[in-house]
Amino acid sequence: MWEARAAEGRGAELAAWVRGTALPALRGSAGLVRTELFGAPGDRVLLITWWTGEPVPVAEPPAGLTGRPVHRWSFVSEHVE
Repeated sequence: MWEARAAEGRGAELAAWVRGTALPALRGSAGLVRTELFGAPGDRVLLITWWTGEPVPVAEPPAGLTGRPVHRWSFVSEHVE
């Protein structure tokens, strides 16, 4: 899971960067199953990726596009219904 808060008023630009740069860089990576992009209040952008193996890291956004460092978490599936 990758989450970033955009610099003030730049949420749409950050989401466009994820769609146009970060996601294309991940496409075709071995083990990538699915990606999902979310937006949230406060100009936050969340990218969740599913992998069958070791995940490929998401690139850092361009300088000045984020209002704080990007947060990254790795999770392991425990249960699905």
